[in-house]
Amino acid sequence: MLSLVPDDVLVNDRLVIPAAELGWRFSRASGPGGQGVNTTDSRVELSWDLGGSDILPPSLKERAIERLGARLVAGVLTVVASEHRSQLRNREAAAARLAGIVAGAIAPPPRVRRATRPSRGAVERRIADKKRRSQTKRDRRGGPDQ
Repeated sequence: MLSLVPDDVLVNDRLVIPAAELGWRFSRASGPGGQGVNTTDSRVELSWDLGGSDILPPSLKERAIERLGARLVAGVLTVVASEHRSQLRNREAAAARLAGIVAGAIAPPPRVRRATRPSRGAVERRIADKKRRSQTKRDRRGGPDQ
């Protein structure tokens, strides 16, 4: 059966956050919706207890907690979505946002950049271009006789 409401949150091809670990809250949202905005609970808050979850291996959990430290409140990651008029679309947006944040937090660190030096020819070309440019500007200046 195909469900329109996201149950489990698919982070990547190996990690799925089960619906049992997710907490949903709904409230009235400002923004698009016309008069319906005053009566429907279309704003969505999706919470996941990263600190208490056992679906991540300890190394990934430690990396995620370190990277998301400013976003976590007592180990809980909360995402809010209120850009759509319907609660369903906001639920889908919140689930996608949570998946993106978690995927970025558990991603391996980028490769360390090795410092390189410009080649001798590149340095010479850059200096020659600078001299040519300064000569062009010097030629534009009017002398005392102009």
